Amino acid sequence: MNRWRRSVGELQARRRQVTECEQALAALSKVTACFQQMASSLGSNTDGGSLREELAEIRAIAHRIYTGLHRRLITLLTEMEQGQEDREQVERLWVLFLSSLETFQKDLRKANSLQELFPLTQRRDRNTLIKTGSSGGSEVAARAATVQAPWVSAGEEQCPDLQTQISRLDALLQEMLQRVNVPVWTVESTQEAWVEAGKEEVDDDETLEDLMQVEVVSQDSTTTGCCHHSNCRLGCILCLLT
Repeated sequence: MNRWRRSVGELQARRRQVTECEQALAALSKVTACFQQMASSLGSNTDGGSLREELAEIRAIAHRIYTGLHRRLITLLTEMEQGQEDREQVERLWVLFLSSLETFQKDLRKANSLQELFPLTQRRDRNTLIKTGSSGGSEVAARAATVQAPWVSAGEEQCPDLQTQISRLDALLQEMLQRVNVPVWTVESTQEAWVEAGKEEVDDDETLEDLMQVEVVSQDSTTTGCCHHSNCRLGCILCLLT
């Protein structure tokens, strides 16, 4: 009986950890999306010290989330056996997490390059900024600041500077690929492709002739059908060209 209770308790604890990882991945996606949007303003007329401070804060939030998520997914994958319940879901989270980190690393490299191209060490550097007219950086930073990890971090590592974070993230990605053997091509999606496109209902009975029917206004202000023959595709095309 005690063994059965212990098994149930372990199963509930593991499912709770999986749920926390799902929430953390969703939070990471929101934060990295905010960083990507704000990084596009680097070098523009909205660039400045405040923007770069906000980018550093967003980087710190992302760093806090992905370091914790990395530890928890590593623990789950190393402790769970092949074929065990929730194993497929954890592997799917692992692949999505890997893809999210790769995208975030590209955005970090882009931000680093733009900051080097447009330094703000002197006041005259602002004269080189491009007048794009874009705005809204503070609102995006505020949205990112509201995103929190689903766990309480104690004694967490401080976020390094931008270049150090890029190099450490590269090392983290290499470790993820070497430490856990989860082939990307073996992980199946749980959602159908192009779900949004499938929501638009299309009338299957609508033929090419129906789509190409046009009304031609004659000189005497009367309208006549372009083509009425069921097989006259060429005629429809010619009518559209004339």
